Amino acid sequence: MTKPAKTTLPDGADDVAPAAASTDERYTRAGRLRTTVYEHEMERLQEQLVLLQYWIQSQGLKVLVIFEGRGSAGKGGAIKRITERTSPRTVRIVALPKPTERQRTQWYFQRYVEHLPAAGEMVLFDRSWYNRSNVEWVMDYCTEDEHQEFLRSCPEFERMLVRSGITVIKYWFSVSFEEQRKRFEARNAEPLKRWKLSDMDLAEHELYVRYSMAKDTTFQYTDIKQAPWYVVPSDDKKAARLNCISHLLSQFDYVDVAPDVVTLPEMKQLPYVRPPMHEQTFVPQLF
Repeated sequence: MTKPAKTTLPDGADDVAPAAASTDERYTRAGRLRTTVYEHEMERLQEQLVLLQYWIQSQGLKVLVIFEGRGSAGKGGAIKRITERTSPRTVRIVALPKPTERQRTQWYFQRYVEHLPAAGEMVLFDRSWYNRSNVEWVMDYCTEDEHQEFLRSCPEFERMLVRSGITVIKYWFSVSFEEQRKRFEARNAEPLKRWKLSDMDLAEHELYVRYSMAKDTTFQYTDIKQAPWYVVPSDDKKAARLNCISHLLSQFDYVDVAPDVVTLPEMKQLPYVRPPMHEQTFVPQLF
């Protein structure tokens, strides 16, 4: 396979992350966070996420975290690490499919509203209403009037959420053109990951500059003080996950309210004879 020529992007169109200091021993010579550092810090942060979960429950907080950004930028990986140790009843993920025909006739924000957090919940949106100002605008899935109306109404909608008591935190995962290309090529080369490379991903890579335009316009209108955007450079996935989770934790003045160790009760003795075990159907014992 012929290696593609290096692409030259317009000035400012690429999402290039700042390089790690060459003298920082936490990083490899290539400037990527060492795995041992990542695993140690991730374990610590996930313990803190569990404590945050208890705090959100005890205080009845309503927390909405929005994850947006380019394809392959690492949104899903960060969400997976946040939810790995927490309870899905308290920390839940919302990843909506394409709208139905009926939903297309609704008020644009309507299908998202039913998934907003109630008291004691943190909801992670894996993409959100910002589809309108990014994917839909780039791919011409919405009209220019619909796009403009979104840019006008979105800030007011989010201010309304904040006034209602919902904490809104918005993360934008950015990835450089060359890094995105490497990740798409890796997916393409591995059969078990090829399902992750969609036609939309290919179109997004081709329209990288237009996505830069969409991001800049989105930020211009929706980077509000009540719900600002936080950019997560993610060419280094491990560092991006740690940085995002660390920042998320820093948004709350939480304390340790985890329940105390409990004493397990003794089993109650009841008169009962179980049916013979051979009457049950077991899976084949291959291991």
